[in-house]
Amino acid sequence: MLKFDIITIFPEIFDSYLKESFIKKAQVKGLIKINIHNLRKWTKDKHKTVDDRPFGGGLGMVLKVEPIYKAVKDIKKKKKAKVILFTPRGKKFNQQIAYKFSKLDQIIMICGRYEGIDERVAKHVADVELSIGDYDLMGGELPAMVAMETVARLIPKVLGKPQLLKERITKEKGFIEYPQYTRPEVFSPKKGVKWKAPKVLLSGDHKKIAQWRKKQAKIILQ
Repeated sequence: MLKFDIITIFPEIFDSYLKESFIKKAQVKGLIKINIHNLRKWTKDKHKTVDDRPFGGGLGMVLKVEPIYKAVKDIKKKKKAKVILFTPRGKKFNQQIAYKFSKLDQIIMICGRYEGIDERVAKHVADVELSIGDYDLMGGELPAMVAMETVARLIPKVLGKPQLLKERITKEKGFIEYPQYTRPEVFSPKKGVKWKAPKVLLSGDHKKIAQWRKKQAKIILQ
């Protein structure tokens, strides 16, 4: 069973997400385990301070290294584990990385906030820095959800239909995406306009359908 541990200062952000769809079912079935940890638990002062002003001046606050170090030290239990720090400077998260992560026993995700995280976390605590895109977010919670869902769906039985993964995953461990259509066969949004589904998909000829999908497919590796 793969265990996800997420360190954040806003744990309630994950409440509704974890109670819906395949993520909820996977937890109920015991296929994955998800723990959300409030970083403030690893502070000593009465105000539960997790941030401070940046050395050298500047706007905003920076998350401190000490509570994050303590949190990871307490949470990390498995040998096959990775500690992930989400940052815009990190390596771009992709399907290949997700596949490698799906073979782990534990994934610890550190969610930043404010102006960032003390660089000593990146250098000495995290195993890898990741980004989900070339843009800036308010924190690492959304990237954590993205990474967790991408990895979780690769775990056998999470989707309920193992053939889905066999059909969509390439030898390079990338992802195959092709156009999908469903009823109605012809949709008319307004008079004189008809949006039709490809006839080959309605033919019942599985060989031709497979050829069409292969031709239309886009292989996503990066």
